[in-house]
Amino acid sequence: MEIVVQILLLAVGFVMLIKGADLFVDGAAGTAERFGIPQLIIGLTVVAMGTSAPELAVSISAALKGNADITVGNVVGSNILNVLLILGITALISPVDVEKSTIKCEIPYMIFITLILLILGYTGGYVNLAEGAVLWGLFILYLVYLFVTAAKQKDKNGVEEHKKQPVWKLLLSVAGGLALIIFGSDVSVDAAVKIAKAAGISERFIGLTVVALGTSLPELVTSVSAARKGNSGIAVGNIVGSNIFNILFIIGTVAFITPVKFAENFIFDTLIAAAAGVVLLLSVLKDKRLGRIAGVIMLLCYAGYFVCIL
Repeated sequence: MEIVVQILLLAVGFVMLIKGADLFVDGAAGTAERFGIPQLIIGLTVVAMGTSAPELAVSISAALKGNADITVGNVVGSNILNVLLILGITALISPVDVEKSTIKCEIPYMIFITLILLILGYTGGYVNLAEGAVLWGLFILYLVYLFVTAAKQKDKNGVEEHKKQPVWKLLLSVAGGLALIIFGSDVSVDAAVKIAKAAGISERFIGLTVVALGTSLPELVTSVSAARKGNSGIAVGNIVGSNIFNILFIIGTVAFITPVKFAENFIFDTLIAAAAGVVLLLSVLKDKRLGRIAGVIMLLCYAGYFVCIL
């Protein structure tokens, strides 16, 4: 009976995370759009950070409670799932055009920082305070790049029409979304750990699959919705920006709070995350478009990975 209750609590926590991320993204993107920020930049920053907020909240909560395997597993698992599963599903529903800058800069940078995480974790078994500072330095470098990019381009498509909404409503949406994300993350982590212990499942597997899927649902909803509306800059930019944010900001921030344990098993998972980035890059390199065939390949790759970690 106890495990049934925890499964229900996990579901409730995920609902709060999804609804909270939705409110946060709407409010934050609307506020950014009022200042004329380009669509691609909104996707790579505001929307990416908003949809990564569940991962941040869950990772910090797990770290503070001593469940380090969920912290790393959640981030790495989410990054694998974001590229192979979410972009795979998105491409199947509607082929996605990819911005030239995303192909030349953001995707290679995502692969690069994934390898940096692998090196940091492999060398000491932990990502410590100094290494967290390295990740934060790379994050600041990324933000500078985005700022320069934003200054050079103008918004062509827009995201959604928010300009008619008063600022106080947008800010209220941001605040309410963050509250739901924080509370939902706490409920989700507690339930996931109890389920893992009751079922004899490792925290690594729970973090890489159940928690990663739950915290990545906002990315799935946002990317599919953006692709269907023709906002391809947000559809792909959201995923790439989210993965960069997950590694640099989330693991970097958690490392400031407590050393982040990098178990030996995560070497394989991090290599898969880097390989997923390479698959994405190769899929869009020629036509600057993520088509249905590439979507099928990505989904098959994720199925193979899932079988490997069972």
